[in-house]
Amino acid sequence: MEFIDYYKILELDKTATEADIKKAYRKLARKYHPDLNPNNKESEKKFKEINEANEVLSHLENRKKYDKYGKDWKHAEEFEKSGYNSNQYQGTGRQQQYSDVSDDFSDFFQSMYGRAGGGRSREAKFRGQDFNAELHLSMTDVYKTQKQTLTVNGKNIRITIPAGIENGQVIKIADHGAPGSNGGPNGDLYITFSISDNPNFKRDGSNLYSNVDIDLYTALLGGTILVNTFDDKVKLKVSSETQTGTKVKLKGKGFPVYKSEGNFGDLYVTYNIKLPTNLTDKEKELFTELSKLRNYE
Repeated sequence: MEFIDYYKILELDKTATEADIKKAYRKLARKYHPDLNPNNKESEKKFKEINEANEVLSHLENRKKYDKYGKDWKHAEEFEKSGYNSNQYQGTGRQQQYSDVSDDFSDFFQSMYGRAGGGRSREAKFRGQDFNAELHLSMTDVYKTQKQTLTVNGKNIRITIPAGIENGQVIKIADHGAPGSNGGPNGDLYITFSISDNPNFKRDGSNLYSNVDIDLYTALLGGTILVNTFDDKVKLKVSSETQTGTKVKLKGKGFPVYKSEGNFGDLYVTYNIKLPTNLTDKEKELFTELSKLRNYE
């Protein structure tokens, strides 16, 4: 069995923290995801390797076994339970010497649980591999709680997507990964959400930010304007002598708070004053008079 360096696959070293592993996995999984690389066999192979590496290194016990036993980390439990002595193994009536267990670990288990031991076979239960998927949605999609049916490994899975879920957030669907072996439990399904930006609103958690143009006359004299919220329109009173860059908070008009039904963040509106163009002679004359009143000459 060819040794697979999971650290190298995730472009990490053995000192990597849990956060380092999670960050590296997300970055590489997004880069090589089949949806972004259609009909690319090399990317598909790389994506599978990344998922396998993450399955091992993101679980503390698996990582410990991998670091200790290398390519045979999955068999560590049988190895330890077998009472095997690292210096010798009593096989079929003769003594076999092992100077370095890690060099021939897989052959040792094939001999121990296959041909050796008087024909007896011991098989451990193994948990199935976790599946990882990425779901692409828009901000409109996640403004309200909704249900979706996903097809994973040929099976339809109906999930509830809570309003307010964030870009990059991961949820776990228990028991929907690969089947376990020898009666072991199934793995889990991890879904990473990719939420696209909205051209009219910038999102920061449950708060939204937008820019609104107002004309010079409304800025100077005050008035009422109609402002777009994410799902509606509201009338907003503009104070006289409003300056460009003025920011107004609309409480409760932001984005839904994740898993907090009925609660919303705030919408922050920044005014951008638009100067008039294509002035008529009369308008120029009036502005000239105004400038004289303000002693600009």
